[in-house]
Amino acid sequence: MKRLLFILPLSAFVGLLVYFGIGLRQDPSAIPSVLINKPAPVFDLPAIEGHDVGFTTEDLKGQVSLVNFFGSWCVACRIEHPLLMELSAAGEIPIYGIDWKDPPGAGAAWLERFGDPYTKVGDDAAGRVAIDFGITGAPETFVIDKQARIRLKYAGPITPDIWKNDIEPIILILRNEE
Repeated sequence: MKRLLFILPLSAFVGLLVYFGIGLRQDPSAIPSVLINKPAPVFDLPAIEGHDVGFTTEDLKGQVSLVNFFGSWCVACRIEHPLLMELSAAGEIPIYGIDWKDPPGAGAAWLERFGDPYTKVGDDAAGRVAIDFGITGAPETFVIDKQARIRLKYAGPITPDIWKNDIEPIILILRNEE
């Protein structure tokens, strides 16, 4: 009986170690989305402070584009922001921004400070659109096809390598589809 009292907690501890060890080896950016190949959620977001025009699902139709969720509070968003600025300046692809869970004026101030790579920016202060997209954190970026369907979800900051190897090839294929 004493042996069982010793072995039972020990085996539960070893089981937890194995469980967490497997979980820690998973890539958080590889979280699958159930929305892949499905229409983007329908939304109509107001403009962020200082901008005149908001952002709606209709803006996504007829072109391959990116939808990027960001926030002024998001440290990782600062990592990818120079790349987004570079893509925008080069005219690589229309990039739409969704300012997620920011207090009024914070997103606009952040874009004023670091630059605005977005074609349009919507204010998702309540986080409803983020929930519809299945956002797990910021930044998250979606590749949207010409029919406004989600074709790729990338969680985390986009680096030049991720752009060249994972995102740009999909965009090139989507642009050539009828």
